[in-house]
Amino acid sequence: MKTLKFADREEWLKARLGKITGTRLGAIVVKRGTARKIGFYELIAERLATPPDGEDPMARGLRLQDEALDRFEEAAKKKVNRSLRLWAREDNPAIALSPDGTIGQTEAVEVKCLSSARHLEALIERKIPAEYVYQTLQYFVVRDTLKTLHVVFYDPRIPSADYFELTLKREELAEKIEETLEYERRTIQEVEEIVKKISKF
Repeated sequence: MKTLKFADREEWLKARLGKITGTRLGAIVVKRGTARKIGFYELIAERLATPPDGEDPMARGLRLQDEALDRFEEAAKKKVNRSLRLWAREDNPAIALSPDGTIGQTEAVEVKCLSSARHLEALIERKIPAEYVYQTLQYFVVRDTLKTLHVVFYDPRIPSADYFELTLKREELAEKIEETLEYERRTIQEVEEIVKKISKF
């Protein structure tokens, strides 16, 4: 066993990067047959990416969105409409979404500027991280004419893998889209019934 000593906390924190420590072990260990946890991707990110600078993640996403869309336009050779808008279903306007970009009536673009670990997770696994699955489904739920959603991942802190795209197709998600739409309709109906009841008090 090797023991390292440090003069200050900053040096100690740097020495821990990219290593499995006691604090991190719980975020890495998985049961056999289950998916990897985020700690695994954090180890990779700490070896490949420049460290985060403390910028608010939402502010960072907004700041990088146009850069990501520029990269998409260059790669796809398609022009993206970036105007600020809200889509809402005609049969139920409470079911809505604000697209990051659109290409005609049948294509849209969703931009994800995530933590470096989440970015690498999506890149390595070639799938949308679980917490964004319903957000991407909502594009198809709201817009019946949408056939393709380009989900663009962009993280300039990882120069070797800063940009990639995952493409979702309506026909591959049809059952899930219908289930989600029905769930949203039931939820909105329930909300409206409760609002009516409470409004009578």
